[in-house]
Amino acid sequence: MIFKQEFKWNVKALMIWSIILGGLVFLMMQIYPDFAKQQGNLEALLEAYPEGIKKAFNMDRLSMGTVLGFYAIEGYMLITLIGSIYVVLLAGNILAKEEGEKTIEFLLSKPISRTSLLSQKLAVVILNIVLFNLFVSLINGTGFLLVDDGTFEWYPYVLMSVAPILLHLTFASFAFLLSAILKKGRQILSVTVGVVFITYFLQVISSVSEKLEGLKFLSPFVYVDAADIIIDERIKGVYLLIMLTIMILNITATFLIYRKKDIAV
Repeated sequence: MIFKQEFKWNVKALMIWSIILGGLVFLMMQIYPDFAKQQGNLEALLEAYPEGIKKAFNMDRLSMGTVLGFYAIEGYMLITLIGSIYVVLLAGNILAKEEGEKTIEFLLSKPISRTSLLSQKLAVVILNIVLFNLFVSLINGTGFLLVDDGTFEWYPYVLMSVAPILLHLTFASFAFLLSAILKKGRQILSVTVGVVFITYFLQVISSVSEKLEGLKFLSPFVYVDAADIIIDERIKGVYLLIMLTIMILNITATFLIYRKKDIAV
């Protein structure tokens, strides 16, 4: 019952975020043919860019003269960054709102355990993240077919569609944990959105400066780097292991904390 009702409450936001983000990247991809025609002039322009800027946005390893290269530089960042904001808003509010809106009293009066409550809420978060990325990937895939000049490859694109799911689940698990600890939704959202932007900034500066390269391990955005995926045609095993470990630890801690939490009704 909780799963069905919670999914129903969140499906409108899911569709809005999917259409807006997918549509934005779709429109962006429509200018690719013009960029491809001006490839020579574009490469000359990029040569004038500071080396740090090119590294930060993978312009030193990818070419904007291919469909996937253009998407990786211009569109993939939007999906990972804006998508992460959407999932922390979703996961960060899903438990805390019950206490904030005083509906937790109604839920706890029902013959349902806290473990079941958490499991159903978590299932809604996971399903929303998978559907969100599926919708966005389908919209973008349609855009690729319209502008493909023969350089598009499906396998790297599928990997770049799976990688944001892993990234979003990682951030969502952290927001879900905070949702079990804190009571005020505003506090949770401030912290989680801040963490998203800080870790994105860490990814940028660790790409620019060799002295700060070690900071990349603190940023999940590095774990799903588009250039690595396109060049290696895989998600690195060590990064996959780190993300799975973070998810398991956060979710386990959420269950342990929430089952013993003193909830005022």
